[in-house]
Amino acid sequence: MAIDPALVAEVRRWIDDDPDPQSAAELESMLESGDESALRICFQGLLEFGTAGLRGRMGPGPSQMNRAVVSRAAAGISRFMKSHSLKSVIIGRDSRHGSERFAEDSAEIFSGAGFDVFILPRPLPTPILAFALRDLAIDVGVMVTASHNPASDNGYKVYLGGNVDGIDFDGSQIISPTDKAIFNEIKSIESVKALPRNRSWTTLDEAVIRRYVHATARLVSKPRDIKVVYTAMHGVGTETFRSVFHAAGLAEPILVDAQAHPDPDFPTVAFPNPEEKGAMDLALETARNFDADLVVANDPDADRCAIAVKDSEVSSDWRVLRGDEVGAILGEYIASNLSPETRAKAVLANSIVSSSILAKIASHHKVAFTETLTGFKWLAKVKGLAFGYEEALGYAVDSSSVNDKDGISAGLLITDLAASLKESGSNLIEYLDEIWRRYGFHATKQISIRLSDMTVIARAIEYFKSGSVAEIAGFNLRSIDDLASPSSALPPTEGLRLWLEREALIVRLIIRPSGTEAKLKCYLEAIGERNLAERAVDEVGEAVNGMILTLLG
Repeated sequence: MAIDPALVAEVRRWIDDDPDPQSAAELESMLESGDESALRICFQGLLEFGTAGLRGRMGPGPSQMNRAVVSRAAAGISRFMKSHSLKSVIIGRDSRHGSERFAEDSAEIFSGAGFDVFILPRPLPTPILAFALRDLAIDVGVMVTASHNPASDNGYKVYLGGNVDGIDFDGSQIISPTDKAIFNEIKSIESVKALPRNRSWTTLDEAVIRRYVHATARLVSKPRDIKVVYTAMHGVGTETFRSVFHAAGLAEPILVDAQAHPDPDFPTVAFPNPEEKGAMDLALETARNFDADLVVANDPDADRCAIAVKDSEVSSDWRVLRGDEVGAILGEYIASNLSPETRAKAVLANSIVSSSILAKIASHHKVAFTETLTGFKWLAKVKGLAFGYEEALGYAVDSSSVNDKDGISAGLLITDLAASLKESGSNLIEYLDEIWRRYGFHATKQISIRLSDMTVIARAIEYFKSGSVAEIAGFNLRSIDDLASPSSALPPTEGLRLWLEREALIVRLIIRPSGTEAKLKCYLEAIGERNLAERAVDEVGEAVNGMILTLLG
């Protein structure tokens, strides 16, 4: 069967303007073989520039991550910069496939447009890019990374350094309407090959990295004795994490050797995300072998942090803490140690999908609290942020240095707390249990459903919103909030928040699409007696999962 002539013409135009001979050859091969279905995957429209920039599967054509798409993004950002009189840009990258070439293409285009361009010297954690943007007073930051996504993906995060269109970004990721304004500029780029390019830029030395290391190390007041196992999950965190530990006077972390060095294929994990089942198995095995006190894991760009602790109540003796548990621990620790002067100006914050416990911690310590939409691009806009978190392992414990989530500083601070507790004969489990006794037990659970058919998201949200659901797992639907038409002061976002009740036990259920992956995500919370609350989130979660899988057909 012949390929649709209109599609052939579109593919030919793209090939003629593609700066990468390899991706152009892939498209030629699809044309020659008559593989229209493969071409349709590559040509579903221009990869949308939205949540913190671009993220998608590597491959040819406008709908995937490749040199042509990245070059268009850099050109669109350049036009945005010129329209706002921005003059400088800094570029960082991780070690994924394509990251070095994407960073170089971007630098050539920014330089060709006449901007002052700075490049970090090698693959480094995303928090260093966010730190350097403010440290060097640069206008725009670009980080080439797909964070915790599968090996097949890459991405392009964008930060702004100052006040743009009345929004004080202060070194944080872009939000709406800035992302839409940049995307409009990207869509206006007619030809990639016609873009002027230049190779005039400054490759930064180690000084800015050392400043990040020492700024982070100051979070620890004194050297302490603790044995920590660390995994970079095949990413770029190892060298920086070790340097921070050394500067803080802590013992050299025990590395998970098989995951310590950058490897873009992530060979030991199905998904390079500490949240995923099995991703921490090698780290836990290493901890048992070395009789460690604590496990710290970063995702591949080191902006997320997972923690595992010894727990005599689980069969393996080690337990990976949920993101909300780490959020509660860090929130209590930070809030209880604020000085009176700092406390008056400080704010604790979390995203709407995170546990409600941080609000109670803030109230107990007489600290202001606010709730934001999902994503650190929103949390980073909170002024006076003393601590911010979201349940997907993102924590800001030092927003004066990095106005974004930072898995290295979070890992360091919880290590310091664990070491202090060890000195007093306690541990993180006992610390967490004390939090539950003070504020009530908060059971939380997250369900992630990977999708190939993205129309399921709209169908699922409409199904739950339409009144078709009166109860879930024996819990009656009490009320429902459409987050796209919020009753609160929060901006609209896609998703639903449901409140379910059975025998005075209330379960909060949030259903929303992932902002970074092809997933539908569900977040559950129940507050009450531990066994009842845990059983409630398990039962409701299992029922909701079944409902959505039914929609998948």
